[in-house]
Amino acid sequence: MRIRRRMLALACAVVVTLAAAACARRGEPQRQAMAGIVITPPIPKPDFTLTDTHGHPYNFRAETRGKVTLLFFGYTHCPDVCPLQMANVAAALKKAGPDVAKQVTVVFVTTDSVRDSPERLRQWLGSFDTTFVGLTGSLDRVNDIQARTRFLPRSVREEEGANYTVAHSAVMLAFARDDSAHVLYPSGVQPAAWAEDLKRMAAAAPPRANE
Repeated sequence: MRIRRRMLALACAVVVTLAAAACARRGEPQRQAMAGIVITPPIPKPDFTLTDTHGHPYNFRAETRGKVTLLFFGYTHCPDVCPLQMANVAAALKKAGPDVAKQVTVVFVTTDSVRDSPERLRQWLGSFDTTFVGLTGSLDRVNDIQARTRFLPRSVREEEGANYTVAHSAVMLAFARDDSAHVLYPSGVQPAAWAEDLKRMAAAAPPRANE
């Protein structure tokens, strides 16, 4: 578990650094307008293709273009962070209402394709929300994708027999309809506050076709 703690500590440190940098640029204490942490500058939506739980290729950028998209890297055997994040976002979508929920795509990329078969991933995600998208790929491929987000740490597998754990980031990236991530959500953001953020993002006008 030492590696896991170091990875989570790294993720938290990056979050603090981003927030501090934003404060420094403004020259005053940050007035947080969102429940999540505002990213400055925003992170462009990465272009990658993995396999969905139906065995079909899923191009992340193409499938989610112009949509509010929440992206998370984790695994179904995770004892704490992953189920908490997925439960909170599922609750936030319910609080936001069906008109908002249908405009939000939640994508969960597994960091444990050895144990997370498409069937298991689909069943696990369905226990939170049947609309959540599950994607699988090799750990090397997934780590390459995480590297493109500029700050998410590489996932590390800790060998502990069949019950090994996988250290990974605890944050969820939120891509607005302009296909850039302006906000990230650490573990523990309350669903009611998160729902208000989703309403704002869903209400934002989509980019024009020539933009």
